[in-house]
Amino acid sequence: MFPMSDVNRRWFYLVVLSVIWGTSYILIKKGLQGFSPIQLGSVRMVMTATFLLLFGYRSLRKIGKKEWKWVALSGFIGSFFPAFLFAFAETEIDSSIASILNSLVPLFTIFVGYIVFKIPFYRNQVIGVIIGLVGAAMLVGIGADINPGQNYWYAGLVILATVFYAFNANIIKNKLSGVSPMGIAAGNFAVVLLPSLVVLAFSGAFSTKVTTGEYFLSSLGYVFILSVVGTCFAKVMFNKLVHISTPVFSVSVTYLIPVVGVIWGLLDGERFSLWQLLAAAVILFGVYLVNRRKSSSGSGAA
Repeated sequence: MFPMSDVNRRWFYLVVLSVIWGTSYILIKKGLQGFSPIQLGSVRMVMTATFLLLFGYRSLRKIGKKEWKWVALSGFIGSFFPAFLFAFAETEIDSSIASILNSLVPLFTIFVGYIVFKIPFYRNQVIGVIIGLVGAAMLVGIGADINPGQNYWYAGLVILATVFYAFNANIIKNKLSGVSPMGIAAGNFAVVLLPSLVVLAFSGAFSTKVTTGEYFLSSLGYVFILSVVGTCFAKVMFNKLVHISTPVFSVSVTYLIPVVGVIWGLLDGERFSLWQLLAAAVILFGVYLVNRRKSSSGSGAA
């Protein structure tokens, strides 16, 4: 077997990451068959922390004392809270809609960067943010009409998660540039492990009622894949992608994740209209304008 060149490798990583992260939303949906949102979020956090710390605990020594507060904040807003927000959101909205709304991360990253960290932006980026938000409003409004039995106010939970991801991207760029990607990831989950264990202990995730349920084993399997592949493995691969390519190329994953998410949703029987496709295109056009001259430094995924 011949080794791949960097050009071929970056395309390979891009496609694999798109499939992994695009599949995360249907895995959350399937995991909710056997777990409540609180149970799913806490199980996911504990599993991810276990595997990340198992392989990355040595990198914790390289985190300075002054950096730990930012690592802790990054852990809560970049991993802990979004895990529960997405789980609660998908009790009411389709997984395909969640995957598309997650594309708002680059838009909010620009906005948060300017408001909080005083990072300048270009005019086309402002236009892109406005267009993206209009597209999000269209997507939510159309989805509510198509699925009157679903509570589309829960889409706000996904949007809140994307805002958290945006804050996290800016914190990593401006406060943790001297910490290795593995160090940040391991530090994040070292901090959230204890609260995750507390939530897990009171969630009843392994009570007799849950463990004897019809979907317990399958849901546990879905959450395991979500944790190990969708978080641990994907984080390492994304870091490698950034290393062998440009930031602009790396954030191209933003455009492909919704495609995979929608395909999984359709295969699972979710309704998705041409008007929703148009709204998704509006969002992605806004993302394109934001990334055209200055790319976002971070990517968020469920």
